Amino acid sequence: MSATISETPNPTANQGFQTLMPMITGYWVSACIYAAAKLQVADLLKNGPVAVGRLAEQCSVNEDYLYRVLRALAGLGIFHETADRQFEQTTLSNLLRADVEGSMHSIAVMMGEEHYHTWGRLLQSMQSGDQAFETLYGMPVFDYFEKNPEPSKTFNNAMTGFASNVHRAVVSAYDFSTFHTLVDVGGGHGALLTAILEKNPTLKAILFDVAHVVAGARIPQTLASRFETASGDFFQAVPTGGDAYILSTVIHDWSDELSLKILRNIHTAMPANGTLLLVEHVVEPDNQPSMGKLLDINMLLMTQGGRERSSAEYRELYRQAGFELTRIVPTPSGVCVIEGKKQ
Repeated sequence: MSATISETPNPTANQGFQTLMPMITGYWVSACIYAAAKLQVADLLKNGPVAVGRLAEQCSVNEDYLYRVLRALAGLGIFHETADRQFEQTTLSNLLRADVEGSMHSIAVMMGEEHYHTWGRLLQSMQSGDQAFETLYGMPVFDYFEKNPEPSKTFNNAMTGFASNVHRAVVSAYDFSTFHTLVDVGGGHGALLTAILEKNPTLKAILFDVAHVVAGARIPQTLASRFETASGDFFQAVPTGGDAYILSTVIHDWSDELSLKILRNIHTAMPANGTLLLVEHVVEPDNQPSMGKLLDINMLLMTQGGRERSSAEYRELYRQAGFELTRIVPTPSGVCVIEGKKQ
């Protein structure tokens, strides 16, 4: 006589499965978001619901494949499927439009292209100690952007979109009204300076970045009298004339050695008692979930020595560059304003 053995399900294991499985398959979601963003589906829905057949025609893709991808995204709150195989916009999918404030369209595209392929080399980089992006593309990431206009445009638009939420948080958390002239080093298209100048009507500003980036600066005409641009290489020198210098998500791109070159050039350019402001994630030694900890891996793969740093690491970096770290101001966006004074 045979016996049937019935095992009682392990609730702990099942809970672990339900938690871990979405993490393991996370790239499935990001790949679907990338495809929808690249096809600009959200832009095609801005005037209302559209049948999937019409969307497929407009996107020049297979209707069945498109339907299945959009159905999966709708299950996550990205797009909404109606009863007649139409799709319409949701709050989340609206952020994938290219023409809205705070757009995440270029972020989704960027993360699905060079970043996606580079992250696929994480294990090999851990084993070899190589720099994943350079191994794949034959040159450092910023050299690649300089030589490839389309990815460069996507990157700069992505940084503008990503930064818009950060900028609002920074402006609300930190008081810039005590400064006369603020120099934004590596300031991209000037979005951060625009947000700061709009809230501080007596402040003047200088936007500094490499020439091909500064050329794309978009500053409202109403701010033109308080704004100027300068281009160059911050490893060589930065503009003089500011009593405060700000770098938003710049220092995390570089090793300590190269970061010190930038910070020492700023130290040389600024007057006595000048203020240094870094806008960066600050990674603390605990076990809490942290975008900064994952972003640190992105820096490891994409850059030559870039990293996210702890408060202690920033304090030491400031000391070596000739600054005293005076305070760290948290913001609602997750980044902090790290303030230092010239010594």
